[in-house]
Amino acid sequence: MAVSFEFFPPKTDEQRLQLDRTVEKLKVFSPRFVSVTFGAGGSTLSYTPETVARLRDHHQLDAAPHLSCVGGTRDEIRSLLERYQAMGCRRIVALRGDLPSGMGALGELRYAEDLVRLIREEFGNAFHVEVGAYPEVHPQADDAVADLRHFVSKMKAGADSAITQYFYNADAYFRFVEEARAAGVSQPIIPGIMPISNYTQLRRFSEGCGAEIPRWLGKRLQAFGDDAESLRAYAADAVAALCRRLQEGGAPELHFYTLNLAKPTLAVLERLR
Repeated sequence: MAVSFEFFPPKTDEQRLQLDRTVEKLKVFSPRFVSVTFGAGGSTLSYTPETVARLRDHHQLDAAPHLSCVGGTRDEIRSLLERYQAMGCRRIVALRGDLPSGMGALGELRYAEDLVRLIREEFGNAFHVEVGAYPEVHPQADDAVADLRHFVSKMKAGADSAITQYFYNADAYFRFVEEARAAGVSQPIIPGIMPISNYTQLRRFSEGCGAEIPRWLGKRLQAFGDDAESLRAYAADAVAALCRRLQEGGAPELHFYTLNLAKPTLAVLERLR
């Protein structure tokens, strides 16, 4: 099974060392690519390009920058794409993103569909374009039908593949893929996997992004209390079981949200071995 990893751009020397250590441990799994997020929490300050360069030049990995269109102008986005092209990037993760703190306007490109279309119109097939997908519905969508319609529009605008938000209910993924296929989407839809090391942090993330923690899983993780070691072992078993079911159901790849930590992802991958 092919794998890929997501990292976030470090901002301090200590964080950069942490990322290097994590990458050294994970790249033994020969990821098909790695992605680098575009700032954190809507921050206007992004270290994405320098992190992409580090992953490409030092670690020899196919690094794909996340590119957020909200709040930016067409010229700014075009300039960034030209910079990535000059760096040798051949893959982009195209997202709408969050409006940067303190900014009140969405910008010239309002949706990821608009960004995908700009890339295709001005850069042709220079980039493999990934977009986001939400098996459990985007938290800002009016309803599931509207959300699927927006996803289909992104794919028809020229996306090559999609990476989903993380989830712990495999049926949600399979249902989403089935509905997307029925709507004419033929491109790969890669499940996003979030290993678990801290239940409080996971619950906070999930509330913000609309990912559901199944009741059975949440109650079980909660029951471990301060026993972090047992929680991590149980969580790795649960996430590995999810990955196996996805593999058996035909998922094309697994994309791990690492949070720049090696151990939680390694624990899952070692179980899958």
